[in-house]
Amino acid sequence: MKHTRSHHDHHHGPGHNHTHDHDHMHSHVHTDPAKERLDRLQALAATFIEGFKKADDKPAFLDLSGIPQSRAGADGLKMHLVDASITSKWQLGTASPAFASKELVHLPYPAAMINERETMLFTYVSLHERADIDLVDLLADKKDK
Repeated sequence: MKHTRSHHDHHHGPGHNHTHDHDHMHSHVHTDPAKERLDRLQALAATFIEGFKKADDKPAFLDLSGIPQSRAGADGLKMHLVDASITSKWQLGTASPAFASKELVHLPYPAAMINERETMLFTYVSLHERADIDLVDLLADKKDK
């Protein structure tokens, strides 16, 4: 018995350039939108930090950037911006659980893989509360509005 089959009868597995139940091509890499958003926010934060460091008038830079001078605290009282700090960090390696061991496997990075990264915190205070807010969180709040 001879079996004939047309191209339309043939089903490819996932990853082939054929539409399936939806109009979506599979020829591109699928990415995580949350990770992409975080990467964009971190790039924006790095640019912000460089600008802040170079600004002669830091309060004016913050005003132009839309960084709030005050915010509501958990108790409803106004909290005021009193400090901004920039911290430099270098990740020198990584450590992860080892198979069948209580020890961690330490993987030091070669010099070419070590990059400086900076974070910036804004400190807001009221009579009863202190909040250290990361620049990335402030930028995320602004982008969500």
